[in-house]
Amino acid sequence: MQNNIFFIALWTACVVATLVGAALSVRRPMGRYIGRVAVGVLFVFGGALLHVINLVRGDDYAGFADPAHFAWVTTAWRAVVPPNHVLLIGLLIVFETAAGVLVVSGGRWTRLGYVAVIAFHLLLWLFGWFETVYALIMLPPLALLLHAETRLNGRRARPAVPSP
Repeated sequence: MQNNIFFIALWTACVVATLVGAALSVRRPMGRYIGRVAVGVLFVFGGALLHVINLVRGDDYAGFADPAHFAWVTTAWRAVVPPNHVLLIGLLIVFETAAGVLVVSGGRWTRLGYVAVIAFHLLLWLFGWFETVYALIMLPPLALLLHAETRLNGRRARPAVPSP
């Protein structure tokens, strides 16, 4: 139970910080850094670390897709994931760790990390109403943060035009 309270608090703090970072990123560079840290922590600690703990405890993730919007998602999940949960959740751990580290790395790596995180959230909605609401809350700020990083890079990449 203490793990659940810790991770719920961590997720809530990261979501709020992501929203704040995205809002600030429109006008202030600090917003990009707040967003990077929040998303990086969310994926490395709120995602990957939680999955490591779950695997160590013996969770096979059999019931994760039970509230899915479509029966085929639940059926496919139950057929594929529980029998191979160590491998597949292990790959999820690697993905979430890589995405989180990329987001905090800066430059093109940050943009690549945000693309991975956005793709993750675009698929997450399939797994139920809680995941759908969460994805709908997260996708706009993630898109704003990616846009802020892209806009920043575009300003740096433009060559200076010599004065006549």
